[in-house]
Amino acid sequence: MTDLDLTPLTDAGWTMADDGKSVEKTYKFGNFVEAFGFMTRAAIHAEKLNHHPEWFNVYNRVEVRLTTHDAGGLSLLDVKLGGIMDTLEK
Repeated sequence: MTDLDLTPLTDAGWTMADDGKSVEKTYKFGNFVEAFGFMTRAAIHAEKLNHHPEWFNVYNRVEVRLTTHDAGGLSLLDVKLGGIMDTLEK
C-alpha cells in the first residue's frame, strides 16, 4: 500500500482489519428489508466501479470488508466504494 489517505473511511467508522490489508465496518438497520435495500444499492455502485465488497448479512446487520486483491491491499477503489456505501446507509 502506498500513501493512501484512509482518513475519510476511519472518520466514518471503518477500522483496519487484523490482516492490515483491508478495512471493515458493520452497518445496522431497522430490519432485514432495510439491510437488503442497502446491499442492493451498494451492489449497483460496486458493479459500476467493478470493485466488489466482501460482505455478510444477518437480519438487520451488514458486515463489510473492503480490499483490492489485485493490489494486495487497499486502493483508491476501496476509499471510493466505502465513501459511497456510507452515503447509502442513510
